[in-house]
Amino acid sequence: MEKTIGFHLPGILKSYPVILALDYIMKENPECFREGAYIASVYGTYPTSVWNGGRFVQGLTDEKTIRMTLEKFNGMGIPVRFTYTNPLITEEHLDDRFCNRTLQIADNGMNEVIINSPILEDYIRKNYPNFKITSSTCKQIENADDLNRELDKDYNLVVLDYNLNRDFEFLKSIKKKEKCELLADACCIPHCPRRGQHYRDIGQAHIDYWKNQQEHRGKLPEFQEYDCEYRSNTIYDTVGYETRIMPDEVYSTYVPMGFNQFKLEGRYSNNAFLIDKVAQYMVKPEFRDQVRLDILCYVYRD
Repeated sequence: MEKTIGFHLPGILKSYPVILALDYIMKENPECFREGAYIASVYGTYPTSVWNGGRFVQGLTDEKTIRMTLEKFNGMGIPVRFTYTNPLITEEHLDDRFCNRTLQIADNGMNEVIINSPILEDYIRKNYPNFKITSSTCKQIENADDLNRELDKDYNLVVLDYNLNRDFEFLKSIKKKEKCELLADACCIPHCPRRGQHYRDIGQAHIDYWKNQQEHRGKLPEFQEYDCEYRSNTIYDTVGYETRIMPDEVYSTYVPMGFNQFKLEGRYSNNAFLIDKVAQYMVKPEFRDQVRLDILCYVYRD
C-alpha cells in the first residue's frame, strides 16, 4: 500500500501500546486498512516540559523511558513530534535542561517539533537544525493571506485552525495544500471564545510548575487542570459540530481537494477513544470490529 494519507496520532507515552499494536496490525494485515492511510507521526511530550502547550501535563520522565520510546517509534519508521507550543516562552526558559536533553536524545533527523512561540522556534532552528518544524494550530490563523504567508515559510507542515475545516471556498484558495494538516476531530466547540486564553492559561501553568520544580527539586506540586466541559468530548459528541471532518469525508472530499495530512486529538484521553478513532478514520468499515479487537488483544495480551 502506497503511503499517501497521513494520520498524526496522539500520545507518546499514554497511547504507546495502542500505536505499537496499530503499526504491527497495519503491517500484518494491510488489506484491513483504507487505501493510502499510514501513521505519519505520534505527537505529545514527556512530562514535565516547560515548552509544552495545548494540554497540561504533570509528572516526570526518566531518560531511560525517553530513549526506549523514541527508539521503538523511530525503529518502526514513525517520527515523534514534540508539542512545544507554549505561547508564553521567554528567554529564561530556553536553557531548560529537560527539554534540551530530550531534543539531544531525539536529534537523529527523523523527529519533529510543533511550534507556536517565535522565540522558541528561533532557538530550535539554531541549536537543533535537524528537526522538522510544524506550525501549530494554536496560532489561530484564519485569514487567507496570513495563512498563505505561513505556508510559504520553512515549515514541514502547517496545522490549520479547525474553524476552517468546512469553509470550502477558503480551503480551495490555499496555494500549498500539501503542506496543510487538518485537525479532523477537535473537541472544542466551533469558534470557542475561550480558546486563546485556554492556551495561555495552560502555558502559564507549565511555567508555574517548572518554577516550583526549580525551587523544590524532587517535590512535584499538584496543579488543577484547566476546567473545560468540552475537554473530554469523544468523536461521537462532536458529530454535530460544523468543524468536524467525518471519516468518509477525508477520502471522498478532502483528499481529492489536495489535502493529505490529518491530525486526530486525544493526547491524554482514554485509550479506548483512540482505538475507536483509528478504526473510524483508518480502517475499512467491514474490518473495524476485527481491528478494534486485534488492538485490544495485542495491548492486553498475556
